[in-house]
Amino acid sequence: MLQPFNRIFGLKDKSDSEAEEVSYQPDEVIKLPVQNIRPNRFQPRTLFNEEKISELAQTIHTHGMIQPIVVRQVEDNQYELIAGERRWRAVQLLEWEYIPAIIREMNDTQTASVALIENLQREELTVVEEAFAYAKLLELHDLTQEALAQRLGKSQSTIANKLRILKLPEQVHEALLAKEITERHARSLIKLKEEELQLKVLEMILEQHLNVKQTEEKVKDLLQPKEKKPKRRARLKGINKDVRIAMNTIRQSLNMVSDTGIDVESNEEELEDYYQITIKIPKKK
Repeated sequence: MLQPFNRIFGLKDKSDSEAEEVSYQPDEVIKLPVQNIRPNRFQPRTLFNEEKISELAQTIHTHGMIQPIVVRQVEDNQYELIAGERRWRAVQLLEWEYIPAIIREMNDTQTASVALIENLQREELTVVEEAFAYAKLLELHDLTQEALAQRLGKSQSTIANKLRILKLPEQVHEALLAKEITERHARSLIKLKEEELQLKVLEMILEQHLNVKQTEEKVKDLLQPKEKKPKRRARLKGINKDVRIAMNTIRQSLNMVSDTGIDVESNEEELEDYYQITIKIPKKK
């Protein structure tokens, strides 16, 4: 797995002159103390399914460790995971003292990149973790979204859509990680530019159990300008013909003014002794 990765991202292993003297051979599988291994600090995955870890532990107990983990040495007899954290967690459940491992010579950039790529290939990350992985790869290798998409065999729009998720509030990220909302829910919220509105709709989704379509309708309603309240028009039936003509003439005049682009507001009320028309004309067009 590591060699194809190195070719894709243009990384090279340390030369013999740069590598520290070690007591193992390249790609040699050796047994390392489980307690001397620590998680990858660049691991994008924040949630591990404990039930699946237990299932993996049972498989390892029955069939043994088929694939060793990959680590790098960080201190004397201390190692950091590069790949295989689920296997490492599983053997801890089994209370193994040692675990089969391959030691690699890698710097921080290589270690971070391998961890990110390995998890992206597993396709078990949440959308937030996946977006973080893309963002970290862009930063580590100083790539454009298009270049990263080409190297990962994905479309540029896929990368861009995932990265937009990172711009949403932390509360949305937490809901995604907890699988309380879907990626499509979150992408609907992106259309709302104000964080206050995003959180307002998020609350609606959680409290009212809105599906994606309902969420999109809520967002659409918030984006559309509020409709003006219907104007109260006086009833003109059974009144003097001249008064009726006067009222209709005023209405037609107001319509003509509105047609010029001026936002005229009018309100008609029928009182005991007279009709009252209130007209509001903005000072600026």
